[in-house]
Amino acid sequence: MASFKQKLVYFLSAIALLMFPWFIQNDYWLRVAIMIGLYIILASSLNLINGYTGQFNIGHAGFYCIGAYTAAILATRYHFSFWLLLPLSGIVAALFSILIGLATLRLKGIYFSMTTLGFSEIIRLTVLNWASLTRGPMGIPGIPLPELFGFHLASNRHFYYIVLALTGIMLFLSKRVISSRIGRAWIAIREDEDAARAMGVETFRYKLYNLIFGTFWAGVAGCFYAFFTSFISADSFTLDEGFSILAMVLVGGQGNLIGPVIGAASLTILPEIFRNMAQLRLVIFGAAILIMIYLRPQGLAGSSILSQKYHYPKIQRHSPPKHQGQQEVSP
Repeated sequence: MASFKQKLVYFLSAIALLMFPWFIQNDYWLRVAIMIGLYIILASSLNLINGYTGQFNIGHAGFYCIGAYTAAILATRYHFSFWLLLPLSGIVAALFSILIGLATLRLKGIYFSMTTLGFSEIIRLTVLNWASLTRGPMGIPGIPLPELFGFHLASNRHFYYIVLALTGIMLFLSKRVISSRIGRAWIAIREDEDAARAMGVETFRYKLYNLIFGTFWAGVAGCFYAFFTSFISADSFTLDEGFSILAMVLVGGQGNLIGPVIGAASLTILPEIFRNMAQLRLVIFGAAILIMIYLRPQGLAGSSILSQKYHYPKIQRHSPPKHQGQQEVSP
């Protein structure tokens, strides 16, 4: 019965999401829904890295930027199709993650975090100064609209269904990978890397797989963003953007699939409600993190799935039985 109810909830949720553009005629709120879908992909891809292997990546905006500029350059100069550029942008972002991963994945804690932060800023400055390739501070305008069977996908309704499909595919594949042997290795590394290595898990290789998979989806999100806005510039991929994505993961909860979804939706809608205070966007994000750390450190959805699925009983330590007449000796 529980399984039937769960499937019914999923089915009704899917119907509601599919029908959403037909009930919401306001283009503004439809655009907000599209941005929620985009940030769900970004937050979920970061959660795969931070939440499942314990690597603290704070430079996710750099891979997002690589995917966006890959799509924009190939679309405007070489007329590549949007549908081809979706996986291609992800692959390019993943290739960059291999380069940084080979050099830094043996680092731990703050050292790895600072490396990813520096990488993100290097990518942004490269984009800003390599004018012959990226047009520098002028950005890349005129990114063509996606086409499907010769039909231009121009409306927000079209982009809503595209991002809905991408989000569904991303979450489905993530669920499958996490449930596989690779996902179990990631969780073992997160819980205790030394113990995982002692049990025969090739920690470096699995951490590299994790970084590749997470950054691939950041590149896919960058491609979608480039075509959705039809213009990109380095200003869209600052450190502020990276911290915003990280805030969504922390507020929603790490180590499960639903947390980043809740975090992305909450922290995308919240600034829109207080739009007249747009200059305080990062203040709102920071306040949300502090409140969550104080009230619910595991996040809004933290431990709701993880603690149920991966619960290990505590080891009970018993003292050896005392022989009759033996007195207990205090230490």
